[in-house]
Amino acid sequence: MRLVFAGTPEVALPSLRALLDSHHDVVAVVTRPDAPTGRGRTLRPSPVAEVAAEAGLEILRPPSPKDPEFLDRLTQIAPDCAPVVAYGGLLPDDALAIPPHGWVNLHFSLLPAWRGAAPVQRAVLAGDEITGATTFRIVRELDAGPVFGVLTETIRPTDTSGDLLGRLAEAGAGLLLATLDGIEAGSVEAVPQPADGVSLAPKLNPADAEVDWRAPAMHVDRLIRACTPAPAAWTLFRGERVRLGPVTLRQDSRGLAPGELLVEKNAVLVGTGTHGVALGDVTAPGKKPMRAADWARGARPSSGELLGGEAS
Repeated sequence: MRLVFAGTPEVALPSLRALLDSHHDVVAVVTRPDAPTGRGRTLRPSPVAEVAAEAGLEILRPPSPKDPEFLDRLTQIAPDCAPVVAYGGLLPDDALAIPPHGWVNLHFSLLPAWRGAAPVQRAVLAGDEITGATTFRIVRELDAGPVFGVLTETIRPTDTSGDLLGRLAEAGAGLLLATLDGIEAGSVEAVPQPADGVSLAPKLNPADAEVDWRAPAMHVDRLIRACTPAPAAWTLFRGERVRLGPVTLRQDSRGLAPGELLVEKNAVLVGTGTHGVALGDVTAPGKKPMRAADWARGARPSSGELLGGEAS
């Protein structure tokens, strides 16, 4: 089939590369406009745009999918189908009507669970044990279209969102390609999503990523893993934000108040609402990530000092 691929971040690349290596004809990509990155806020193309440029594809970067010039160009290209992975924009009816086989989205959840922008982060935060990926035809309602295919994936106890998303992106590329092959052959049929089991996955922002040390240790662990690598979990230490990597549960450590530090020779423990956790990586302002014990040798926190604000 003649395809226009829509995607933006790195997680879309396994699918784009799988389609480029297939018998399908990827003729163009749609991606978000170049965005400022790094300390210098230099404009950079998206990862999808970079790979598309290497492959010699036409790149469409509309300021909005409703942009008339974009819709005109898409009509001229006349794709048979438009696969989508993490594009980052809502498609209007005028765009949805252009490909005869529609827009086929690869979404990283078992729909109708976790519809929205952050399905993997929300699944880790909720403590789900199983997740997956789903291909479905895009309709006007958010992530509510009929389903072509699914795959399942176990969420491991130490998975961060980055770990899990990486595995789903690789496995999902095969699912997306198989779905497009089936659409071309007429061997797959989209099935409506069930009405029960719908949950929403709004994006996690930096305010959501502040660790509440009064929460149970298990919740602290899930929050930090869900926010790794983005938006990055954080807490206050001496009035400044420090970013935290995944922690280790320490059920043998009790008696610490929420946020209270216990500095050992090779570990730094923190109290929660239940029992302690051992800090993993700590990133102080202007510093690179370092193991908690190394951070403690430089910052010299005292046992009994608190993370997260004022003493209780």
